[in-house]
Amino acid sequence: MIKRFIIAFILLVLVCGGIVGFNLFRDKAISDFFANMKAPPATVSTTVVKPLEWTPGIEAIGTVSAARGVDLTVETTGIVKDVMFAANEHVKEGQSLVRLDDAVQQADLAAAKTQAALDGQALDRALALQKRGVGTDATLDAARAASSASTSQVAKLQAVLDQKLLKAPFSGTIGIPRVEEGQYVAPGNAVATLQDIDTMRADFTVPEQRFSELKIGQPVRFGLASGDMPYEGKVVGIDPKIDPVSRLVSVRAEISNPDGRLSPGQFIQVRVELPEENNVLALPQTALTSSLYGDFIFVVKPAEAKPEAKPADAAAAPAAKEGDAKPAADAAKPAEEAKPGLVLAQVFVTPGRRNAGLVEITKGIAAGDEVVTAGQNRLFNGMSVNIDNTIDPTKPANPQAAVQ
Repeated sequence: MIKRFIIAFILLVLVCGGIVGFNLFRDKAISDFFANMKAPPATVSTTVVKPLEWTPGIEAIGTVSAARGVDLTVETTGIVKDVMFAANEHVKEGQSLVRLDDAVQQADLAAAKTQAALDGQALDRALALQKRGVGTDATLDAARAASSASTSQVAKLQAVLDQKLLKAPFSGTIGIPRVEEGQYVAPGNAVATLQDIDTMRADFTVPEQRFSELKIGQPVRFGLASGDMPYEGKVVGIDPKIDPVSRLVSVRAEISNPDGRLSPGQFIQVRVELPEENNVLALPQTALTSSLYGDFIFVVKPAEAKPEAKPADAAAAPAAKEGDAKPAADAAKPAEEAKPGLVLAQVFVTPGRRNAGLVEITKGIAAGDEVVTAGQNRLFNGMSVNIDNTIDPTKPANPQAAVQ
């Protein structure tokens, strides 16, 4: 009985040991397989670093206003008699815009002109009598004073009458009328806005660190977006005082607005052009990746060729004969045809200024380096890659996958 129990126990130990050994062998084989399996090379697009001409600039956001713009208002009270303009009409300097009821002033002016004419005739008679020696100096002085007073009264009433007529102070585009005929208006009531939008100006601020780079007459580019700046201008004013609170300096520039797309009060992208620099190393901004450890790029380099292991019996092999030269050449042929692949090297760099989608690299790269420009989120240091600059690796290869 004991003998059978011992035999059964030994068989059980052998079976369990075999199962455990098989599992250990299987796990080790799987781990060795995945450890030696190389990831397939990723396809990337690259660019070669070359020195280029760099146009630095000071970028800011400004507010557009008309070079000349006012909110028109009347000078005196009265009832609106006639509105002589339409919305968005281009008016000329001195053009009549709004007339108030001026019947009383017209009558007063007519009476003053009649009195001035009468006093002028009295002055002429006094002069004639004085020449003939029958008039006194006192009579002439009184006639001269009366004529002068009448003339002044006519000028005064004419000025009062002119206050009833609102004229354009300069040529420009007038806005929507804010008064109607028959409406009572007083000084301070806005009638309309008049803006000369052919020439605009932009007010913006720059940090005090860039104050020394600003000069009167510097070229400035403007646009509604940072990537599109079709408008040109120049700096016409620099505030000599820096704001002690914001540490910013105010700058004003003039803009040519031939197509009328810019409107007063609009935000606009501003770029002050600085002198051009040569031999600057710059990359597309998509090539630069930022992390908690710093800014880095991926540089494509040839993989180091690994030495092939020689057979153990190679040293003991006899010298080849003349007839064995061909097999030896065939054996060496695969080693000659093997070409090293491409791998990635993660390089930390120091970025500088940015302009037009490019970023200046002040440290970390050299001319001739081949840098990855897209798809960095799926790359790592030492990874094998293939270069294909005909495609964009940031987009899926299967168009249907993008739709789904």
